[in-house]
Order: sequence, then C-alpha cells, then structure tokens
Amino acid sequence: MAKNILAILIVLFLAAYSGISLLHPGLHPTHDGEYHIVRFYEFDKTLRDGNWYPRWAPDLNNGYGIPLFNYVYPLPNYAASLLHLFGFSFIDSFKLSLFLASIIGSIFFYNWSKLFWGRWGGVASAVLYLFSPYRFVDIFVRGSIGEIWALALLPALLWSVTKFIREKSNAYIILSGLFLSLIIFSHNILALMFFIFSLFYIGFLIYQEKNKKYLILNTFYIILLGLGLSAIFWLPALLEKQYVVGLQIYDIENNFPEIFQLLFPSWGTGFSNGSMSNQMSQQIGVANLLVVFLSILRLFIGNKKNRNLLIFFLFSFFLVFLLMTKSSLFIWETVPFMDYFQFPWRFLSLIIVIVPFLGGSLVHFIRPKILIILICLLSIFLARDYGKVAYYHNRDDNYYITRSNFIDSTNSPGNFFNTIWFDSGLKKENEKLKIKEGKIMMSPLFLSSEKYLYKLDVKEEGKLVFNTAYFPGWSVQIDNKETKITQEKGLISFTVPKGPHSVKIELAKTPVRNMASALSLLSVILIVLLLIRTKKLYVNQCLEKIADIKNKQ
Repeated sequence: MAKNILAILIVLFLAAYSGISLLHPGLHPTHDGEYHIVRFYEFDKTLRDGNWYPRWAPDLNNGYGIPLFNYVYPLPNYAASLLHLFGFSFIDSFKLSLFLASIIGSIFFYNWSKLFWGRWGGVASAVLYLFSPYRFVDIFVRGSIGEIWALALLPALLWSVTKFIREKSNAYIILSGLFLSLIIFSHNILALMFFIFSLFYIGFLIYQEKNKKYLILNTFYIILLGLGLSAIFWLPALLEKQYVVGLQIYDIENNFPEIFQLLFPSWGTGFSNGSMSNQMSQQIGVANLLVVFLSILRLFIGNKKNRNLLIFFLFSFFLVFLLMTKSSLFIWETVPFMDYFQFPWRFLSLIIVIVPFLGGSLVHFIRPKILIILICLLSIFLARDYGKVAYYHNRDDNYYITRSNFIDSTNSPGNFFNTIWFDSGLKKENEKLKIKEGKIMMSPLFLSSEKYLYKLDVKEEGKLVFNTAYFPGWSVQIDNKETKITQEKGLISFTVPKGPHSVKIELAKTPVRNMASALSLLSVILIVLLLIRTKKLYVNQCLEKIADIKNKQ
C-alpha cells in the first residue's frame, strides 16, 4: 500500500512539474487559446441564462450570433464555467483546465499501465506520457484544450474496459460508457480516432478470453451507452452540418510531416505548414523512439509473457507512423472518413498513448532497472524546456470580450464558420429588433441569449427584422401563436398585424435536437438502473458470504 501511494505521489509530482508554467499569471500565447477564452465567455453567458446545454453564441458574428456550440465540443466549456463559478477568470480557467487534465491523464495512465506492467511499469508509462513532446505542443503551442482533455480520458477508457474484461463487473460497463461519452464531449475529431483504436484494443483483449460472446455483447452495450450519453452533442453536429459552412478547414497534402521531423528533436511556435525556421514540432520524441527500439528487441530476447500485447502495440505504432507520412496519401484520398482528421500529424495523439504504454513493459525486461529510470529521466530532460513559456500576455478577460477583433468574429480559423444563409457583408446593428416597415412602438420585456420577449404597439401592419442569423430552430410567437418567419440576407424577419401584441422569439429545439436530448436522457436513466442493479447484486453477494461464514461456524 505504501509503495502504491509513493508511486502515485511520484506521478502527481511529475504531472504538476510538467504543467507548472500554467500556474504563472497571464496567458501564454498559443494558436487556439484566445479562441477558447471567447468561447468560454459566450458559453458561460448562455449557461447562466438558463440554457443547460448551450447551442448559440449570441455576441459573435457582429452580434448576429452563430450556432457555434451546436458543433463545437462542450466539455472544456463546462469545465471552464465550473472553474469560473468558483471565481477564476476565463484565462485562468483555460490554464487550470489544461493543468487538471494533465493530472487526471497521468493518474489514469498509471492505473491502466499498472494492470499489465505492475506499479513501477505504471510510473514509467505515466512519465513517458507526461513528457511526450506532442503533449507539450498541444498545451504550449496549439492551446488545444479539447485534445488535452481527450488525451486525459483515453487512458481512463482503456483502464476501465480492461478492468471490465478481466472482472466482468457491471460497474466497469457503466464507467467505460461514461468515459467514452466524455471523450466524445472533449474533442469530436480525436474521439473518432480514439474510438477506432479502442475497438481494436478491446477486440484484442477479448480474443484472448474464453467467454467471448458475453464480452462482445457487453462491449456493444458500452458503445451504445457512450454514444447515447453524448448524443446531445454529436447527433445534431452530424445531422445539421448542412446548415453551416467552414466546419472542415484542412489541407492534408501540405500537412504531412517529413520523416526527419518525426525522428529528430525540434521546437517552434509556428503552424505545421509554416516556415521551417519556426515550424510547430512534429517529433515523436527521442525517449519514445528508444522505447520502440527496445520493445522490438524484447520480442526476440525477452520472455514470452505479454508478447502478443507488445506485437499489437508495435504494429499500432508503425501503422500510425505510416499514416503520418506522404506514402500514405493514397489512403487519405481513398478512405472516405480520413479527411475528417484534417491533418496527418494529428495522429501523434495516438503515438503518445501507444509508446508510453510500451515503455512500462521495459521495467520487467531491462536489467538493471536503472536503465528504464534513465530513459524516463531522458524523457524529462529533453522535454523540460518545452514547458517553459517565453512570455505571457498580461491581460484580463475584458481584453477579449470587449475587443471587436475577438468578440465580433465567428471564432473560427479564417473567420469562415457561419450559417449557409448569412450575408457576411452585413454591418453590426445597435438594435436587436429593428423596424423595417410600418409604425411600431417596441418595449423589451426580457432579453437573454436564446430567448427574447417584446411588447409591441402596432399602429399599422408592419415588418420587423430580428438581427440574428437565421438557423433552424429559431421561432417567433405573436400573442403565443407561432407566426411565419422568412430569412432575408440570412436574418430573421416577420410581419406583425395592427394592434397591441406580445412577441416571443426563441431558439427552440428541432426534431433532431429533441431526439438527441431524448437519447442522452434515456442513457442517463439506464445508468441509474444499472447502478441500482449493480448495488443489489453486490449486497446479495455480501449476504451470501456472511451466510456461508455462519454455516461454517
């Protein structure tokens, strides 16, 4: 027990050390960090207006709003809102969220690896995971908070499904489904990548078990549970993608790393296809490459135990390596869903899960053990400067939520994201509801992110324009009766008859969103029922054991 606590303390200390720069005041400059600060503000604002699952960002797009959260992964936004509730700024919430994800990922990586390689094998794997160069790229160069959370939760899923396959417990079915859903909520692109890898991993483990039918059936339940819980996000994002443009911005052919970029250390803060002098690092990592080399040796020199597991992970490594090189271009052009991953170098996310896991196996192979300690120290030493920030922006949240270039944009690369109907040439308006025709007196009664109430006194029939981007779900009710709306230049407009009226304008749920919400709610109910059933089984088992003890006495 004491040794296990010591191992966990070592992992926690190194996880904190790897992200210590995140605790410094100010915001470190990254590719996406400033986007996320604005997203956090918009998401939190909509959340505080009573929309427990926000879909609309009201202030963006020159105040016309966009359905940003209908398509963007929500977990980092919820995490930031929770931290903000406790008094942290959105800037600090961004950094603390990255820091906490690193802690969580390291602990689950340790627990997962320990199942196969023992306590110190788990420590070695967690260290190699924490100090893999691409993880630092995601934190300190790209600022990709969604990917960091997905990378933290994948080891949790792999640990949970491994425990389920070994122990056949309903509790791990629930946990596995929950972790799968959280990965989907964290980052939709990595979710697909990690889901495919997890299926092959689960298939490999089941192949070695006797009760295959039971395990396959319950794996199917895990998948249904994970997809069901996260349906509120992925189902509308998938089935309503035809209503927006700018979701998929990618250039596959120009984002293949060169072989030398994968093998040799480098560091830069530029983009992947920028100038070579300051290009974003796409290295696998020297320590990680050394682990791969020693793992191959172990296949021929070491004992036969877990040999098939090593083969599975080594094969996975070389397949992923191939997919990141230009020689795999025909695969990217042929396989339909490959362009969904956007950039070949994104598969480095799998590398920093596969290779550190292999690293844990070397604890039982290398003699003396000091050599694996040296490999871990090498990993820390080579990556120590990657976590150092050159400078910080000493700004507060207001810098981002009041400046036009941040709050009036569409919060997307190139400012391309928008609804398909919207006229991007429209200028910012001061009034949300504008009179286009007729004589109308207006008094706002209630204004929020996704709901607006007005009192009207219409002297003669007129026409109003609601200065919000048209998107399916927006509805207008006059005196509690839904009225026909039209879209002009991508805006919502409607006519009002003569007389006094109350007008309600709100973003209602579409049939797709209703179905998605229902699936997620049903999945929550199933979890509750499974928990009750699991508790009853556990209580019955305890009572049976007590009865057996009494009978023996």
